[in-house]
Amino acid sequence: MQIKKIITGILLVSLPFYFLSCKSNNDKSIIISGAFALYPLGVKWTEEYKKLHPDARFDVSGGGAGKGLTDALAGAADIAMFSRALTPEEEQKGVVLFAVAKDAVVPTFSAKNPLADLIHRKGLTHDRLKEIYFSGKNITWGSLLDTTDNHNIAVYTRSDAAGAADTWAAYFGGKQSNIKGTGIFGDPGLADAVAKDQYGIGFNNVAYAYDITTGKKRPGIDVAPIDENNNRVIDSDENFYDNADSILAAIADGRYPSPPARDLYFLTKGKPTNPQIIDFLKWVLTDGQQYVKAAGYVPLPKEKIDAQLAKLK
Repeated sequence: MQIKKIITGILLVSLPFYFLSCKSNNDKSIIISGAFALYPLGVKWTEEYKKLHPDARFDVSGGGAGKGLTDALAGAADIAMFSRALTPEEEQKGVVLFAVAKDAVVPTFSAKNPLADLIHRKGLTHDRLKEIYFSGKNITWGSLLDTTDNHNIAVYTRSDAAGAADTWAAYFGGKQSNIKGTGIFGDPGLADAVAKDQYGIGFNNVAYAYDITTGKKRPGIDVAPIDENNNRVIDSDENFYDNADSILAAIADGRYPSPPARDLYFLTKGKPTNPQIIDFLKWVLTDGQQYVKAAGYVPLPKEKIDAQLAKLK
C-alpha cells in the first residue's frame, strides 16, 4: 500500500511537468526532474522552502537520473536530481554537480520468500550476487543457501536509465546494461514487482526499501544482508539491515560498501545564474540540511558541503 501511495504521488506530482510546453515566459516556477532516489528529499526541501518563501513555485517529478540529465541539458528542467557519477562523455556537456546528500542501493527480495530467515542468517556474498544479476543463468535459491529448494531466482532490474541500477552494477564492476532480468520502470515499481514475486530479487534505494515514517522495511519487501567477508554468516558488524536508522548509520560510517552507497546530486546546465535557483540551492546546502536525516538520507560532511557552496560563488 505504501508503495502504491508513492507511485500515485509521483504520478500526481509529475502532471504539472507534462504541461511544461504550456509554461508561459512569466512563470517563475523552478522545474526539478530526475532520480527517484532523491525525489522524496527533493519534495521535502521544496515544501519546507515554500514555507519561508510562499511565492516560490516548484514542479518536481521523478523519472530517473537519465531523464533528469536529459531534461536539464534540453532546458526542460532547471535542476536535475542525479544519483550516479557522470560518464566522461557527460562531463563534457558543461553540467555542474552539487552533492546534496548520501544514500545507498540495497538488494531486496520478497517478504513472502519461505527462506527469509536463512537469507538473514547467511546473507548473500558479492560473488553470488554478481552471478545472480550478471550471468543470466537459472540459479535456484537452494544452491544459493545450501538447501534443497529448487525454485529459480527471478531477477528484476530497472527498465529506465537509473542511477540506482548503474550504482548497483558498479558494485560488480559493470554498467546498468550488464544487469539481466525483467526490467521495471521506476524505484516504486521495482519494489512492487519484487514484493509480488515470492522468489523474486531486485534492488532499491534506501528510501524505497524502508518506510521512513516508521523506520521499518516497507510492507511486502525485505532487504538481503551482504556477506562482505564471504564466511557464509552475517556477523554482528554486518548486521545492520533491520531498520532505516541502522542502515543509514552503516552508510554514514562506511560499514556498508561504496558503491552501492553513493552521493546524490542536484545538477544544473552550467553554473546557475537565476537568483531564484541560486537562493534555493544555497538554502538546500545550508538550512535545508536539517531535513536530510529525518527524510531517510545521510547528511554530507561540512567540508563537502562547503565545497558545493563554493561552486555558487
